[in-house]
Amino acid sequence: MRIRTALVAGLVALTALAGCAVGPAGQDSSKPTIRLAYQSFPSGDLIVKENRWLEEVLPDYNVQWTKFDSGADINTAFIAGELDFGAIGSSPVARGLSAPLSIPYEVAFVLDVAGDNEALVARNESGVTDVAGLRGKRIATAFASTAHYSLLAALNQAGLTAGDVQLIDLQPQASLAAWERGDVDAVYTWLPTLDELRKTGKTLIASRELATAGKPTLDLGVVSTAFATEHPEVVDVWRQQEARALGVIKDDPTAAAAAIAKQIGITPDEAANQLQQGVYLTPQELTSAEWLGTDGAPGNVAQNLHSAAQFLAEQGQIPAAPDLATFQKGLYTKGLPNVLQS
Repeated sequence: MRIRTALVAGLVALTALAGCAVGPAGQDSSKPTIRLAYQSFPSGDLIVKENRWLEEVLPDYNVQWTKFDSGADINTAFIAGELDFGAIGSSPVARGLSAPLSIPYEVAFVLDVAGDNEALVARNESGVTDVAGLRGKRIATAFASTAHYSLLAALNQAGLTAGDVQLIDLQPQASLAAWERGDVDAVYTWLPTLDELRKTGKTLIASRELATAGKPTLDLGVVSTAFATEHPEVVDVWRQQEARALGVIKDDPTAAAAAIAKQIGITPDEAANQLQQGVYLTPQELTSAEWLGTDGAPGNVAQNLHSAAQFLAEQGQIPAAPDLATFQKGLYTKGLPNVLQS
């Protein structure tokens, strides 16, 4: 308990320094505020934000969007009690639900399944042509992210350990700057930074290949347990709008790309290309046993998180993996599938 107390104190102190930018000011002080964390990877979350759907369907609330650079920073903000919802990768969620963090949040949505939108790229000048060739090389990734998890899995698959390379903790934009200076030989990261690296680098392995080999990664929507308990109707609305966005990605990819392009600051064509690199579920797939599951019957996302935690424990990233029940309890399936059909 003392470990977690000290950790929380340290993380709260660091929150002000975390990579984030606070949403617009001037909100109505007479209304309660819903606090959402988002990241700049292409997903339905950005469509919801761009179109102001939550503001439209929840007029009695202020909706505050805060941009974060990685899941580790989002975990920090949840521990500090500063968020209600967050868009975060499965590896940081597995870490967040494990000791010593044990963050009281639950997975309520699957934003996307990582495919070619997250990958390990080596600089052309490095001469590296495969993962095994990274021995002794400098590799940047955002620690405690899905990319970090996938990098460790890729090294393991190639017969290497973290000790065989020089790992450098850098957020996506910082890793791009280091790449351009020649300070790193390779980077494991995600879109949109990934596309910039590909211009002068070679893709060694993508998360799609690691998923096939049994190490899939997901981008998830999580909600604070306290918020979900107090405001289940708001969670329902949020899930419905996220499902609406998945429908746009499937049925009107041009509109989806246009919205995401505005949020990321790229062209619609670039956004369309990035969307094609991820895997986006339908509401029917989302509520199947393969993914989130249904009310009272948590799906395989729990097993995915458990497997991720076991791997993180093997790699010395967390002390130990909790049992499967911890992750099943960590899925918010209340009202599924009906809530997404209304």
